[in-house]
Amino acid sequence: MVTQHVVGDDMPAPYSGDLRDRVAAAVAEGASARSAAGRFGVSISTAIRWAQRWRREGHAQPRAMGGAHRSRLLEHRTAVVALVAQQPDLTLQEIRGALAAGHGITVGLTSLWRFLKGQNITLKKRACTPPNKIAAT
Repeated sequence: MVTQHVVGDDMPAPYSGDLRDRVAAAVAEGASARSAAGRFGVSISTAIRWAQRWRREGHAQPRAMGGAHRSRLLEHRTAVVALVAQQPDLTLQEIRGALAAGHGITVGLTSLWRFLKGQNITLKKRACTPPNKIAAT
């Protein structure tokens, strides 16, 4: 059985290009995907996908993984920062609504959260403190 090496925390690395090409070539030469999968120790569905890519694209190499994803909010940084500076107690939903209404910027909550985190802007909320039992607060 071929094992995959772990890259980062839990993202498996792609199988080697050599293994992919050998499996796809075996299927192209007439072997069934099931027999090629058993011979090279990969799943049947993997062998089928690699053979399909071989036929479609002429290779079975892995596609690009990961990489830096540029935030759509980067070009609107000044608007976001100004909004948070004016009203620092806004929630993510309220920021998102204000950006959509005032600037026509539509973005998901997770994207907004990641952008704010990347800009070191925190929106810490503290639950209301319960009244003091001894004296009024």
